Amino acid sequence: MTYNDKQAWKDAEAMGMTIYYIFLLKKGPAWSPDSTPEISTLQEAHMANLTRLAEMGKLVINGPLLDSFATSGEIRGVGALKANSLEEAQELIGTDPMVKVGRLIFELHTWMINKNILP
Repeated sequence: MTYNDKQAWKDAEAMGMTIYYIFLLKKGPAWSPDSTPEISTLQEAHMANLTRLAEMGKLVINGPLLDSFATSGEIRGVGALKANSLEEAQELIGTDPMVKVGRLIFELHTWMINKNILP
């Protein structure tokens, strides 16, 4: 079976629901636990990008997973995007500087929820 994003939107609408795109930010191939000036600069750019997406009304919720940080787990953070399609959501999360350099990778999922849960 193949996922059809357009059909998912139709199905959600028919049920009085809507779609958001949930992302998991995970350690990428360039991940390192090191703390360097370059990584600090990259982290600042990462945070600035998240702020930009929020200001655009595209990022509705996000943050790190504290238990994963404490145990050096694979998943570093989670968030939800308000996008018009899976393709747009992929483009939005692909703007993350950490993703661009491979320090993080993302896993993206289509999430159908009640229209009144998130903004």
